[in-house]
Amino acid sequence: MKMDADAPLRLADRMDRGDVFAPRCPSREVLKHVTSTWGVLVLIALGSGTLRFSELRRKAAGVSERMLAQTLQQLEGDGLILRRSYPVVPPHVEYSLTPFGEEAARLVESLTDWIETRLPDLRQAG
Repeated sequence: MKMDADAPLRLADRMDRGDVFAPRCPSREVLKHVTSTWGVLVLIALGSGTLRFSELRRKAAGVSERMLAQTLQQLEGDGLILRRSYPVVPPHVEYSLTPFGEEAARLVESLTDWIETRLPDLRQAG
């Protein structure tokens, strides 16, 4: 059966995906985590490979330890980041992207590239 592109989604179809316009949809939380300043920077930073907490903190200049830890926990809870802890002294923890995280990182990096490229025009327009 062919679906009309303009036809409204059936309830079953809508239940299989998120709806960011619905006030209580969990997709809003994921959107908030992914598109926060620190979420974007963490995803982009990890797009180049596995990093330790201190390396992430240096890359995302200006983020506090508390905010970085909270951002990492949120993104891990959303299934975008993998946290790997090694039982050594001092503790050694590494962060990397999951396949979903890699996809999200590419998308937000595309948006940030656009912002950086268009910054002069955006500043002039504002």
